Amino acid sequence: MHATMAPSSEQHTTQALELATQALCLSHPNPRVGCVITSPDGQVLGQGFTQQAGGPHAEVMALRDAAARGNKVQGATAYVTLEPCSHQGRTGPCCEALIGAGIGKVVASLADPNPLVSGQGFARLRAAGVEVVVGPGAKESRELNIGFFSRMVRGTPWVRIKTAASLDGTTALANGQSQWITSPAARADGHAWRSRACAVLTGIGTVLDDDPRLDVREVATPRQPHLVIVDSQLQTPLEARLFSVPGRTCLIYTASDDAAKKAALEGRGATVIRLPNPQGKVDLGAMLKDLGQRSVNELHVEAGHKLNGSFLREGLADEMLLYLAPRLLGPGLGMAQTAPLQALADGTALDYVSVDRIGPDLRIVARVLGRDSF
Repeated sequence: MHATMAPSSEQHTTQALELATQALCLSHPNPRVGCVITSPDGQVLGQGFTQQAGGPHAEVMALRDAAARGNKVQGATAYVTLEPCSHQGRTGPCCEALIGAGIGKVVASLADPNPLVSGQGFARLRAAGVEVVVGPGAKESRELNIGFFSRMVRGTPWVRIKTAASLDGTTALANGQSQWITSPAARADGHAWRSRACAVLTGIGTVLDDDPRLDVREVATPRQPHLVIVDSQLQTPLEARLFSVPGRTCLIYTASDDAAKKAALEGRGATVIRLPNPQGKVDLGAMLKDLGQRSVNELHVEAGHKLNGSFLREGLADEMLLYLAPRLLGPGLGMAQTAPLQALADGTALDYVSVDRIGPDLRIVARVLGRDSF
């Protein structure tokens, strides 16, 4: 008879990361964090992940789970995917909860980039005599929270441009027809990516041409992301379907100073923000800074080729989420409208993060080189 081997430290970190993914569409604007509490012999005493904003963080959920199981955690080890917070926000400091429970060791994936934490949680734990180990699962945790890190370090959200196209790069026919190039499976997957974002952005051209709702419908979601509209001249129709989604925050960025149009749109529940650039368009860089101040971590762009081109041309796009259908459509609208290049080296260099089959289509996640070096 062979003795059962106790789970390893690496397995507990992996388990904590898997728990963190359960907060993917839930914890906005807080980071996605998982926590596993184990006994000295490696048995799981409690586990949890961060809840909706204002709710318990992962560490508190794990402590509550241990208590509900009747497990004592004195001298136990807590595996957590981000530094336990040390400040009083909508919830109390997690480091104090761990100390108060008698946790003997904390294994954390990486430090919290939030200036209100940023090593202070680790310092508080060590001062209380808790052993602290940092590093296991760091890459995976940062990737899971790339938007949170972007907002905390750069002050702006992580900008992901989603587009669906034929294999030869056509997103719509010359007559504007675009529904549907990709399969129902790809569209449902696209909704899952919408759901994980803090906000979904589109341009006035898409609003006028397609009258979309731009909500999450194809997958279950605990919340609807904010909607952001780039509308330089405040042309958003008051009867647009986007206003039919109950309880959703709608932000309209404009260059217009038309007070009557602004009042009418705000009467429909939108917040109108004027951020003009010298060309009479919306200043996209200023808009991203404003969204960062509004606690937007991940910005999911579903726009036309003109606005996509503007994000790329101005160096504001971080990542491309591309769905490619196995068909050729010939001339039509492309993914992004940019000026002709004079040299191949002037193109936007990307790195493939993943390439997957979604139904009959391909899903490619490609990151602009260097954009994740913050």
